[in-house]
This record gives sequence, structure tokens and C-alpha cells, in this order.
Amino acid sequence: MEGVAMKLPSFKSLAPNAISIGHRSFSRIRRSSSLSVYSAASSSATVATNSESVSLGHRVRKDFRILHQEVNGSKLVYLDSAATSQKPAVVLEALQNYYEFYNSNVHRGIHYLSAKATDEFELARKKVARFINASDSKEIVFTRNATEAINLVAYSWGLLNLKPGDEVILTVAEHHSCIVPWQLVSEKTGAVLKYVMLNEDEVPDVDKLREMINPKTKLVAVHHVSNVLASCLPIEEIVVCAHNVGAKVLVDACQSVPHMVVDVQKLNADFLVASSHKMCGPTGIGFLYGKSDLLHSMPPFLGGGEMISDVFLDHSTYAEPPSRFEAGTPAIGEAIALGAAVDYLSEIGMPKIHEYEVELGKYLYEKLSSLPDVRIYGPRPSESVHRGALCSFNVEGLHPTDLATFLDQQHGVAIRSGHHCAQPLHRYLGVNASARASLYFYNTKEDVDSFIVALADTVSFFNSFK
Repeated sequence: MEGVAMKLPSFKSLAPNAISIGHRSFSRIRRSSSLSVYSAASSSATVATNSESVSLGHRVRKDFRILHQEVNGSKLVYLDSAATSQKPAVVLEALQNYYEFYNSNVHRGIHYLSAKATDEFELARKKVARFINASDSKEIVFTRNATEAINLVAYSWGLLNLKPGDEVILTVAEHHSCIVPWQLVSEKTGAVLKYVMLNEDEVPDVDKLREMINPKTKLVAVHHVSNVLASCLPIEEIVVCAHNVGAKVLVDACQSVPHMVVDVQKLNADFLVASSHKMCGPTGIGFLYGKSDLLHSMPPFLGGGEMISDVFLDHSTYAEPPSRFEAGTPAIGEAIALGAAVDYLSEIGMPKIHEYEVELGKYLYEKLSSLPDVRIYGPRPSESVHRGALCSFNVEGLHPTDLATFLDQQHGVAIRSGHHCAQPLHRYLGVNASARASLYFYNTKEDVDSFIVALADTVSFFNSFK
């Protein structure tokens, strides 16, 4: 669901006084672009120890082969996990094992390979259900990604239940994937979209959201954790307010499921979506959680094989959920590997991951905010305000893509630049784009320190042209 980073030579200014340095300037000081793998001896991430004094990030880095390499002559510092996470060896092995040892279609064969593939595919569904505490694995629908999951709800539930004058409430901080489907459906149904703006702390104004919910409200579609602001919304409170007027709630949990304990029964949301690739799993698969009664009331989203009960020349009958929403051959290997990712995260423990990321995210915020002319978006962390482990920011007078390009080419630091699939939010903030450094549990304070040093050097380089 993440936006595509802006490409060179796109150096547009954020402000009239912003500077932009052409590719020629980079090339004259550019380091070697060779890509080489760090040896186990040279990488601090391979320190083997079970000591509690060693951080979680140090302990798990051995599981992520991709992190042990040089990029553009520097040790890779990967700070783009909000866009996509890296994959531990066990996930890669699960995907390879499927294709190497029991590759077969699911639900359609009686031979050994098909039975094995079906068992593992459905076991993955059960693992996801347990991971988010769904009451039944049949409440988990596998989709291509979280974007498709939201579209499924929009076109199946939305077209069936929305009518002219009905209201759908969103926030200005939503990802495009949680805005565009409802724009399309509102055009077809006559429903009205209403948006909650930010409060003075740069968090979607929950008080205003409560005020906006009324008997005309049929759906509240909101993120759990913002991929730009790093703010976390009180989903349980929002659900209570929505349910009091008979409205449903859809939660975009792409930035929460990978980073904290998410209990769908406790949240009591009607729908929840997440993406595999942001939680150590492969790309090409995500999931929709939907309450059983709602899924049973919804018509198919796509037609084809697997989703039917009987097909006649003039009509068809449909399978029960979740099969009703999984037309055609699914991403079998990817689902199985997602199950392996869930096992991996569960073995570490989501409370431990969250606790570590809160500390690391606060460290990132403090170090970044100590640099001059840096503007970080979203709430300031405190004892009562816990940000997600990411910072979207701008440096006065510099374009974020210039920063991201220089950090990559001269320091091997990978961050994101652009609008992060949140153009309405960036317009509200008064900027065209931002840079974003995002962390996961395999990052360390040393990664943050390397980023800060590299960013200071980058800013110094650009300021030398003023």
C-alpha cells in the first residue's frame, strides 16, 4: 500500500527558497556503487549472545540476511520498514519449501501434494486468526494485499449497504487505499464522504470525529497507526461511538499489526485489514478480517473458480466465507510464508517487539529533533503519547528526495521520500512531500546514530551550495 518514491531527476522545491542539486553534483563525489556482502566477522549485527543487555535488534539481525551487506560502499542502514519489512530466513525457507517439495493447487486435488498444500494453506489462515485473536479462522479472507481487502469491503459491503445521503467518515491522514475505494463507491451510491482534520497536536481530532458520527453515518474507515504522523487512534472508543448509531468500523491496521498486539475481539471493529509484506511476510498477499455475520451477508467480490457452490448456465450459487471472496488460484506459497512470519513474530512476542520499538522510536525522535531546521510531523512522544516507530520530517529549504538520494548514494542509508500515499495529509500540512525514516524490531540504536550522522553530513553538503 505504500507510495512509490520519487525518482531522479525529480528535484522539485518545497518552498521558493529550497535548493536542488542536479545529478552531476552527486556523481562527482559518489562512492563506489558495488554491492558486496558483509562477512560475518565484520558485521556487528552477527554478534552471537543471549545476554539480556544486548538489544532485541542485535539479537535478531542474524535472521535477516539482506541487512548484512554494503550499498554504495557503505554498510546498509535500512530505515524503510513502513513501506515494506525485510524477511527472516525462516520465511524465505517456507516459501522455497512449498515450491520445492509440495507445489500444488489447493482445495482441488486428492493426491498427496494437493492435500499437503491445502493443509499448510489453511493452517496459515488459522495462524493469522490466532495472531489477531479472531474468533474463527473463517473470519480471515486472504487477499492480494490490504488495498484489495479494503476494495473488497467497499464493493461488496459498500455497494450493498450505502445509499444516497448516507455518510462515510474518514480522516485527512488516511492512506490513499482507504480513501480512493470509498470515493469510487460514493460516486455509485450517492453516499457522502466526510473527513476529520488534525488537532493542535497533529493527530486526527477524535473529539471532532465523535461529534461527526450521527444516525446518517454508516461507516467509519480509519487507520490504527498513521504511516506519516506515527499517531495511534483509540479504535475501541471510536468503535463504541460508531456502533451506538448502528455504523460499522473498518480499521487499516497495516502499521499496527506488525508492531503491537492487535486483538480484534477487544477492538470490536467490524473489518480490519493488514499486509503480509509489512510484517516479515512476502509481498502479494494480505488479509481481511470481517465479523462472521457481516461476511455471510456480503455478495462475492470477484467471480470464478473456488468461490462457487454450484454453477448452472443461467445462475450460480456461492460458497460460504471465506471461500466466497477468494476466487481463482490464491497466492499459496505466499500464504504459507505469511504463516511462517506469524510464527516468527509470535516466538519473539509482540509485547516484546512493541516495548522495544517504543524505546527505539523515542530515541529516533529525540535524535532527529536535536538537528537544526528539522520539522517532524505528528505528536511529540510523552508518557501518555506513544508514537509508532517512524518519523516523517522535512529539513528547511531542502527537498526530501534530495536528502533521500544523497543518504543512499553517499551513506548507504535507505529512507523514503515522497507523499507516502497520503497526498491530502501533506496538502493539509502545507508541503508537497516529506522524508520518512521508519524502524522495525531488527533495527538498533546504532542504525539511528548512523542515520543522524549521515543526515547531518547530507544537510551540510546541500547548505554548502547556498
